[in-house]
Amino acid sequence: MGIENYIATAEPTRAARLTAIIHTIQTLYPDAAVTMDYKMPTFKREQGWVAVANQKNYISFYTCAAEHIAKFKHLYPQIKSGKGCINFKDSDEIDLLALEVVIHSALN
Repeated sequence: MGIENYIATAEPTRAARLTAIIHTIQTLYPDAAVTMDYKMPTFKREQGWVAVANQKNYISFYTCAAEHIAKFKHLYPQIKSGKGCINFKDSDEIDLLALEVVIHSALN
């Protein structure tokens, strides 16, 4: 399954949010290798990786380490996060500019 099929399986609102995140990653890092590791869109460079997953109750944005999301967590403490991931509920606003900082941190 490719990214397009992955997005197509999501309901329309979730698909739009996934598309926005994926477009942001691809715009910032057009040279990133795109895979479907762990059955989710994953973007890799020599320096690191990020991945996006459509979960049952949220969209997960994964990075390879906690330090990549530290600034985002400080800006948005109300958005659930883990050690190296951010979980966007459908009601959460996704600040793509703030997410760009996370993407740069993880892929540079």
